[in-house]
Amino acid sequence: MKNRSWAFLAGGLLVALLLAGVVSNYASSHPDGLDSSLLKGCTVDADDNIVGGSCPAQRARDHELADGPLADYGVRGVQNSFVSTGLSGVLGVLVTFAIGAGGFWLLRRRGTTLTDGDATTSAEGATPAEDDAATARAGTAG
Repeated sequence: MKNRSWAFLAGGLLVALLLAGVVSNYASSHPDGLDSSLLKGCTVDADDNIVGGSCPAQRARDHELADGPLADYGVRGVQNSFVSTGLSGVLGVLVTFAIGAGGFWLLRRRGTTLTDGDATTSAEGATPAEDDAATARAGTAG
């Protein structure tokens, strides 16, 4: 990979880490569209607990991984909510980047295997496509 590509990749990773680590703490704490639509028909208190009415959210239950180390946009064991949310975002970005990089690495390794007849070269060491391009340039220059 060229140096320019590495710089672009590192810059993108840095921006993603900055957004996940800092900006994510300023996201809205109000429910999104799905949450608010599930609460239609119910009365909720200041702590978002259902106190009356009838709505689909009353049948909601915790996810199987609700007690996981990165549940609820935070890191278990970190008391400061700003740091906990930021660290959770940074860890998520790094894990996603590692999985993506590993996948591309595997695809690249798999795609570079050549068989005997795939890349024959001419006597001068150029591939047939390079020979054709050189011939076309020579024809237009003269």
